[in-house]
Amino acid sequence: MLQFSEIEAAAARLEGIALRTPVVTSRTLDEMLGMQVLMKAENLQRMGAFKFRGGYNSVAVLSEAERERGVVAFSSGNHAQAVALAARLHGCRATIVMPHDAPALKLAATRGYGAEVIVYDRYTEDRAAIAQRLTEERGAALIPPFDHLPVMAGQGTAALELIEDAGPLDALIVCAGGGGFLSGCTVAAKHLLPGIQVFGAEPERGNDMQLSLARGEIVTIDVPRTICDGQQTQAVGRHPFEVIQAHVAGVLTAGDPAVVDAMRFAFERMKLVLEPSGACALAALMQNRERFAGQRVGVTLSGGNIGIDRFVALMNGDEPVD
Repeated sequence: MLQFSEIEAAAARLEGIALRTPVVTSRTLDEMLGMQVLMKAENLQRMGAFKFRGGYNSVAVLSEAERERGVVAFSSGNHAQAVALAARLHGCRATIVMPHDAPALKLAATRGYGAEVIVYDRYTEDRAAIAQRLTEERGAALIPPFDHLPVMAGQGTAALELIEDAGPLDALIVCAGGGGFLSGCTVAAKHLLPGIQVFGAEPERGNDMQLSLARGEIVTIDVPRTICDGQQTQAVGRHPFEVIQAHVAGVLTAGDPAVVDAMRFAFERMKLVLEPSGACALAALMQNRERFAGQRVGVTLSGGNIGIDRFVALMNGDEPVD
């Protein structure tokens, strides 16, 4: 299981490389929800999401010989950009497997960081199998998006910083897809604040983690149809689930309309641009406000990689949201 010492080591590698993103607050939000909300603005991180932390740490722990052979990753977008940028910073080649319907902004950014992008159909093809074949053909190192201890350790540095900057918290809500971010943040938070309750947040239509916790085993679902493209995972990773099952208090969900409302609030009131997946934890808090009344609650704003056309379409109601 992931250890706090691994998160501390990741923090040392990331110092001066990753941005120490701000903790933002909103008096309006606090009054509206009846609590104090402290938000870690990872949408302002390098490449626009928390994923840079785990991507950089994973490339940094490779040997020089391994980096010379290059790296392979698979992702719907943010992990793709993170590994592509991390590889460029380390001077090694990156090959990224991405769905053909990934947001154009994320595809362009990944290529812009110098990575080779191989596209696939997320509804009919297995991205992990494609990536595994590429690693074998090229002798490259595989960096999975969440089921990978160096990724989990890197992501956990976000919670480490949040608690150092914000002080004690009663609860922490973390955006959840495959569980790398949630598990890393949970290990950090529970080490620093043993009494804290940590919750995951995922789309209502992609609640595989919630189902897995309820059943006590990993549950696999069909690719969820949700606007939260960064959370269209089908199952939580094995390593993250060890942490989540042992230490996470529960998994909250948010409907797509609530996610849009959270994006709108962040933009209008806090002047922050969030992608749908980046707003999921805030949306889940807003939908479950009674549960956290009177508490100091940490929330991850996990990413802001969304193009202007899609952002406007979601704000104007031009993209269907059920």
